[in-house]
Amino acid sequence: MNHFIITGTSRGIGEQVSRMLLDEENFVYGISRGDAASLMEYENYNHYNYDLSDVSGIENLLSIILNQINLNNKAMICLINNAVMLEPLKPIGLCNAEEINKNLQVSLVAPMVLTACFIKLTEHEQIRRKIINISSSSGVYPAPAMSVYCTAKAGINMFTQCIGAEQLKRENPIEIIAVDPGLVETDLQKVAREKNDQDFEMAKFFKQAHQTGQLQSTEELGKHLLNIIDKQFESGELLKYSDG
Repeated sequence: MNHFIITGTSRGIGEQVSRMLLDEENFVYGISRGDAASLMEYENYNHYNYDLSDVSGIENLLSIILNQINLNNKAMICLINNAVMLEPLKPIGLCNAEEINKNLQVSLVAPMVLTACFIKLTEHEQIRRKIINISSSSGVYPAPAMSVYCTAKAGINMFTQCIGAEQLKRENPIEIIAVDPGLVETDLQKVAREKNDQDFEMAKFFKQAHQTGQLQSTEELGKHLLNIIDKQFESGELLKYSDG
């Protein structure tokens, strides 16, 4: 039996992947600011309401979760850093400090802290340990009015590669990878395409992607992610969803 700690399970990719893992009788421990009502029907689902912009309490939260997990059956334990903030979607000169800080706390700092705590708290476990960071092509391709989001995703990619290099030298290494899911029909996509074209230049791109059927469903992506979870990769690899 495998155990998955997943952030952002109240909707979108996190909710869908959690459901698919639960359908395969895995255990899922979801972390999100909102409720995950659709997942509560599963006996193997445990939900933790937490605002990841408060990074000071993450280690305590992860300790609580890990104390609930029985790893004696030699299962895999996997952390999926999925939660992210899209806003602010405007030129950096119009962004205030609070907006920038909150986005980076949720999208970049929280995954870094979760990763650090996860590695430290599971170091003694002689089982397969894996971390999947959900990235984006925005971490590679710059976009106007998306500087904070793009920077966070670029940071996720570099962070993954750095930790991968660290882990290659460890006695009990952890597998860490970043996955670019491509264009997926989520609430974040909807928010982006519903922005006024004059206020958010990239709104045209997101509208066109939706109108021309370029968006994959969360179900399609979920199938790829389940394959990626099963496969073994070199620590620090940056993958696209199709690599599954």
